Amino acid sequence: MMGIQPNLLNQLVSLLLGASVAGVLIFFMSSDGIGAGPSTPGISSWVNGTMAVPVAPAQEANHTSASKVDGVASPLEASHNTSQAAEDELERLLRTVADEHKTVIMTSVNEAWAAEGSLLDLFLESFRAGERIAHFVDHLLVVALDAGALERCRAVHPHCYLLPPVAGGNKNLSDEKVFMSKDYLDLVWSKVRLQQRILELGYNFLFTDVDIMWFRDPFERMSVAAHMVASSDFYFGDPYSPVNAPNTGFLYVRSSARMVGVFEAWRTARLSFPGKHEQQVFNEIKFELVDKRGLRVQFLDTVHNAGFCNNTRDFNTLYTMHANCCVGLAAKLHDLGNLMKEWRAYRGMDDAQRRRGPVRWKVPGICIH
Repeated sequence: MMGIQPNLLNQLVSLLLGASVAGVLIFFMSSDGIGAGPSTPGISSWVNGTMAVPVAPAQEANHTSASKVDGVASPLEASHNTSQAAEDELERLLRTVADEHKTVIMTSVNEAWAAEGSLLDLFLESFRAGERIAHFVDHLLVVALDAGALERCRAVHPHCYLLPPVAGGNKNLSDEKVFMSKDYLDLVWSKVRLQQRILELGYNFLFTDVDIMWFRDPFERMSVAAHMVASSDFYFGDPYSPVNAPNTGFLYVRSSARMVGVFEAWRTARLSFPGKHEQQVFNEIKFELVDKRGLRVQFLDTVHNAGFCNNTRDFNTLYTMHANCCVGLAAKLHDLGNLMKEWRAYRGMDDAQRRRGPVRWKVPGICIH
């Protein structure tokens, strides 16, 4: 360097310093992931009922560094952690609640339905007042649709599960939902999503709406040959004919790959029938499911598994009673409460009184006439 002119020397030093600064900037930019392609987040465990997809190691490192500030998880990571915690809790509860055949009885409630003196209390009372069915409560999973329902459920029942909200859905499911409103539709379709997940985990389920009173063991009326057993709003005599009008508020399903596919098709069909609830969509596609997927559905006779839609009123033959064809929480509570009082009176009769003929309830109601 002894022979280089001063002006040339200054230019060379400036060039070297500029290159060094640029190199440092490039290093820090690459370390923070700036300019790199977007990382791929894990898929939520509730999307299409599948388990979470792990992030690739290199992407996970980028995702972790970009998603935490001072050790605080980003909303995306927090959501993923919450979904995984819900999945773990569901699996734990299913193992606890399932019977020796891996069958779970389940119902769902929001805060309005779970409130003291509301449908959940009446539903649980029906097991205690029924004929040799109190033990079914040990295998009952109550799905809470909001935090208020979860708190109330835990006060009256040991097996309660908080359903994670659907992405983009309404966060407030605590109030009574008007029939066929958007909130109502989101609520009933979230039920199908959970049912599919339970099947994927290898468990059979009997879903029962909370406005169904249990009086006797409904499994006695179910065929082992059926993949699915549904109650009927209207029954026309052939238990395997899809002509019957199903009510998916009382639904037994055996776990299998076939049934997981049926539920996937059912949920996908929602897009083809916008504005319809899950039972209406099932009614639209039931013939196709039978013909193309080999689905065997047993429809229960309304003589045994009845509802307000029909006129079955003989306690001697009754297994369950559904407050269908009845709109409004107050109306359901009024009529089911009267029905429970008369059932208790029936239970107090001796065998001779019961054998004399049909034992019908006498009290007219808001929906029962």
